[in-house]
Amino acid sequence: MLREQLRTAVKELLVTGLRLDRDPSTIADGAPIFGDGLGLDSIDALELVVLVEERFQIAIPDEEIGKRAFASVDALVEFIAAERGE
Repeated sequence: MLREQLRTAVKELLVTGLRLDRDPSTIADGAPIFGDGLGLDSIDALELVVLVEERFQIAIPDEEIGKRAFASVDALVEFIAAERGE
């Protein structure tokens, strides 16, 4: 999957999976996913891990890796691509 397609899929997953009331295209690629970015909390984090693992068939093995992977949409796209060998 090309990076741009993956980026779009990640944004759509964020919006649909977490039931965010916004257009996926309004999510900035480099903005933080949690805190001031999309305003997600720890419960959203748990749900997002499951959604990403199921949708992209990858594993997020621990909290440290998760923190880096979920730093931003760009970080998540790069993590998913690396895990899938793309």
